[in-house]
Amino acid sequence: MQDILYTASRRAEPRAWLRSTVWLVAAGLHPEAGPSTLVVAKDLAARMDYRRGIAIYDRDGIVRRTGLSRATVTRHVRVLRELGALVWLVHGSRQNLAAPGEGYMATATIYGGVIPLVYDDAMGHRLTGMGYEARVCGVTPAGQELAVAAASARSDARHRGKGRTPRSRGTVRHGVPALREREPGPVDNSCSGGREPHSPGSYHRSPDVRVETGCKDTSRERASCQKAPRPSFKVSRNADGGRRTASQTKHGIAIIQQVRPRVSWTQGESLRALEVSLRPLTDAGWDAHMVAVELHSWMLTWRPTQPAAYIRARLAHQSTAEHAAAELDVAEGWDAQEAARALGASRPELVLDVLDGLAAGMAAHSARQAELGLDDLTDTDAAADMAAFLSGGVPV
Repeated sequence: MQDILYTASRRAEPRAWLRSTVWLVAAGLHPEAGPSTLVVAKDLAARMDYRRGIAIYDRDGIVRRTGLSRATVTRHVRVLRELGALVWLVHGSRQNLAAPGEGYMATATIYGGVIPLVYDDAMGHRLTGMGYEARVCGVTPAGQELAVAAASARSDARHRGKGRTPRSRGTVRHGVPALREREPGPVDNSCSGGREPHSPGSYHRSPDVRVETGCKDTSRERASCQKAPRPSFKVSRNADGGRRTASQTKHGIAIIQQVRPRVSWTQGESLRALEVSLRPLTDAGWDAHMVAVELHSWMLTWRPTQPAAYIRARLAHQSTAEHAAAELDVAEGWDAQEAARALGASRPELVLDVLDGLAAGMAAHSARQAELGLDDLTDTDAAADMAAFLSGGVPV
């Protein structure tokens, strides 16, 4: 895996990373790895952050400093990624991120130097942790022997490189070492040519300083201009546009505290987020039981990743559907109040008509029962009682 989120390699500082890269290339683990791979790796190691082991890709800079072609640099950076020695921290993009009026600005690719597990296994390293955050916590006996041998080899190489002579060490006179006098001369900085200073670890681009032309002092008209103050906090608003008070928010959270334990798929969300998403219901006067019944009526067989966002979307969909139904009723000329007004009007004759119909129906039912030879279970004549009531008399 060539990304920081999925890599099995651990991060390292530049010197240890370069040693592991030399070993990986010498081991022949990749058919395309070779001397050019080490040239690119040395350029990256020279620009790596010593605290985190990261470096900006800077392909054009590598081409200019090493003399390799762009295609060669791109190919060997890919080889380093496939060896497990480089991972992406930031994927670069050519999309312009500059503000209007500024120059073109894209996103740089940032790599992190990592050491794969195959190198740690070969060196006998014991690791703690996993992936990019793993660390060396010890060595095996075989790894200890390899580390001692490598340290001895480096020490011998340093002593051979210094080339000391007995005269250069100085002599001791009366317990005081003699000091060699050296004539002042020009400082030789040829070994540091073409190098860049160590990165402090932050890659935030600072904007250029811009000096405005014109008068030095602020004009009287500009100084007297009134500007609207910008609030430093977000003001919550109700559906009618009014400012939401603290008591309203407290009341809504009190309801949500009773709703969340009753609805399992909302228990992963914070009370504040749920209170904001359920405001259309709590502001309408719904209590905790009504809100819980409404959420259960959705019959969810899965658990939303963001319950508050799902509730907002569901309530917005319901509101849109109700609004569309209301517009359809208006278009068809349906008026619910007008339809209910006919049933609620005071009409005594309507009651009498209903009773007449009931009396006729009961008389027909009794006649039908007599034809079938079925007698009533009671001695009361319901039809006669209904007729007496309609005529204003008293039932027998």
